[in-house]
Parts: sequence; structure tokens; C-alpha cells
Amino acid sequence: MARRGAARGAGCRERSERRPEVLSTTVDGGVAALVPDRERPRAWTLLLDGAPQSHVDLDDPAYLSFEYQRRLGHVIDLAAPPGRPLQAVHLGGGAFTLARYIAASRPRSTQQIVEIDGPLVQFVRRELPLDPQARIRVRSVDARAGLGKVPDGWADLVVADVFAGARTPAHLTSAEFLGEVRRVLRSGGQYAANLADGPPLAHLRGQIATAASLFPELALAADPTVWRGRRFGNAVLVASDLPIAVAELTRRVASDPHPGRVEHGRALADFTGGAAVVTDASAKASPAPPPDAFD
Repeated sequence: MARRGAARGAGCRERSERRPEVLSTTVDGGVAALVPDRERPRAWTLLLDGAPQSHVDLDDPAYLSFEYQRRLGHVIDLAAPPGRPLQAVHLGGGAFTLARYIAASRPRSTQQIVEIDGPLVQFVRRELPLDPQARIRVRSVDARAGLGKVPDGWADLVVADVFAGARTPAHLTSAEFLGEVRRVLRSGGQYAANLADGPPLAHLRGQIATAASLFPELALAADPTVWRGRRFGNAVLVASDLPIAVAELTRRVASDPHPGRVEHGRALADFTGGAAVVTDASAKASPAPPPDAFD
């Protein structure tokens, strides 16, 4: 694995002025690489087998670079009044970007990260250390198994961002899985999921239908070209048992550097088009992205 060198003596200044090198190692999910951001001195993009997973700036953890992470950030911002601590569960760890975001924007929050890839967790912890003052616990177990250990009604927020080989595993797409999510959420708590799909958007429609079978309030944010089924991309699904701040979420998503569109209510139900609820018996992994998805 490529590591930072320890510069000494006369060469110290020269080496400190160089850009950091790419750091890489083999993890359970393939080859993990941390690529330095050319514009931010202590920012990195995490890739798994070449697929971008997350971006984190150690100097500014409130900075969210990826489009889908910004949309999840909006959900986090609107989940409670500004600054109020949250109890959050993150299914999927990546570079711990959103947990860092919550810790920075909502001090005294208590968070659990569930990431099955133990070597990836060790790699990220070593190269991109968490703030020791942050109340963040990391468990290296399967996302659904880890969720099963969370007490009833514990969480204000459950964030799902789980990909294996760039696909969400089948057992994290079913009504039974979402039943577990609903169990750990307190009244008014929110579920936010990063979903990936492309034409004809069958997976996305099925996930909306499945969430609607358990949660009365839904909203979906996505790039307009994804909505129209013109390209493969990410969509952020938000679900709750109480009304979501849709108007403000819509405004924030529309004002992003890459503007998106939010649908809810009747329009979202129409988009679903009668898709069947996904169960454990019928569940399939999300579709694999096309070869040019990350170009």
C-alpha cells in the first residue's frame, strides 16, 4: 500500500510542498484508493475498484462535494432544528463523510456506522482519522445485521448508502429490511437512502413502492436526466411517518451546483407506475452501472 513518507532534515520543506500521493490497499470489496483533491489540501476521494464512493475534506467536514451527498446533507439539515444533536445510524461507511458532516454541524450527536468491510474501516480510520471527540461508533458487520442490534425507536435518522461492487445488495432493498428501519426510527424520524438506477428505472420504482408500503410520507430527489430515464445516476429517497419539509428540500436541491428535482405526493406515486413491493423472496441487487458511468 502506498503511504505518506516521513520527511526529515533539509528535505522536509520540499516534501511538505508536494501533493500527497494516492493511497491504496486491498480490502474485502476490492482495491480501495484514496485520491487527493487537487484543490483542497486535506481532501480525498475514496474509490473502490475505480468507482467513486465518497469525498471528505478533513479541514472542512461540512463540505460535501458529491451530488448525492449534498442531497443527503440537505436531508440531515432539515431533520431537526439547526444545531440540535441527532442520533443517527449510517448503513455503509465509505469515508465516513456524512457522519463527519453531522458531527461538525450538530455537535454532541451520537452516531453508529455499520460497514461490513473491516479492512476498509481500518484503512479509512488510519488514513482519515475521525475526530476523537465525535461520538461515532463503527461496527464491521453486515448492514442489516447491524441494524438489528439497534434498539427500537433509538434513531432520529437512518442513512442507507450501501454498495458492493457498485450495487446495493438484494437483502437491503426489501420491505422486511425497511420494516427494521421503521422499527429503529422514533416518531418523526427519517430514512434517507442513496439509490442508483438507469433506464428503465425499474429498481427505483420498486424501491419507492416498497418504501410507500411502510412510510406514509415520501420524497425523491434526483437529477432531471435521471428522472427522465436518460442516464444512470443517483437518487435520494426520503421517508418518514410524519410530513417531510418538502418545500425547503426542493429549494435546496434546485439551488445546488448541479440542480436536481424533488417529487412527492401524487406525482411520485404516478412515477412509481404500479411497481410491486419488493420482498425478501423477490429482492434483487440494484443494477450494475454501465462502463462509462464514472467517466
